Amino acid sequence: QVQLVESGGGLVQAGGSLKLSCAASGRFFSISLMGWYRQAPGKQRELVAQISSGGGSTYYANSVKGRFTISRDNVKNTVYLQMNSLKPEDTAVYYCRQYSAAGEYWGQGTQVTVSS
Repeated sequence: QVQLVESGGGLVQAGGSLKLSCAASGRFFSISLMGWYRQAPGKQRELVAQISSGGGSTYYANSVKGRFTISRDNVKNTVYLQMNSLKPEDTAVYYCRQYSAAGEYWGQGTQVTVSS
């Protein structure tokens, strides 16, 4: 059974930084594609960033490119999202997703609020 637990969210002023973490249990982390998604009130959930199983390939939404960095530690079974130069429009619940041949799993989400 895979369990994902996000942490690191909070309230920050515009221009500030936060680092989100997603700790995964289970056997499949190192072979899984990992992604960070976000959902703002009244909007659809969107992909923010994604990283391949070995960490060699990443993807970023245009809205966060140059400000956010996704990384992973396959020893600690953890994926990170470093968020810099935060904007009020980054306010959302951020979710971690794990995907592999073993299935798809989501965390419970962590709230990020950016004040202007």
